[in-house]
Amino acid sequence: MASKLSRRERIKKGIRRNLAGSAERPRLSVFRSNKGIYAQVIDDTTGKTIVSASSLSKEFSANGTKSEQSKAVGKLVAEKAVAAGITTVVFDRNGYLYHGRIKSLAEGAREGGLNF
Repeated sequence: MASKLSRRERIKKGIRRNLAGSAERPRLSVFRSNKGIYAQVIDDTTGKTIVSASSLSKEFSANGTKSEQSKAVGKLVAEKAVAAGITTVVFDRNGYLYHGRIKSLAEGAREGGLNF
């Protein structure tokens, strides 16, 4: 039986096969750890990260549950992206299920002004 990590890697490769960010529509990539959640807006044509936000960064200050923090990170990354002139993105859940903290981050990003 495959481990949880190898299962996620296999799912991630399947997602990334069909998904790529461009300059007009960059990729919003999410990483989840036990302590925090991270989000990056990436232009895959140049390989550059345009904006990023995490629950462990210095500019972030939100208390509450991990899901509430995820929603705040989504709003923060959306505000930074809109300030950089990005309104539409492709959502890359990075092999995670669209549930819990990943879903909260996506909802926060939508509330912040991103379309995907």
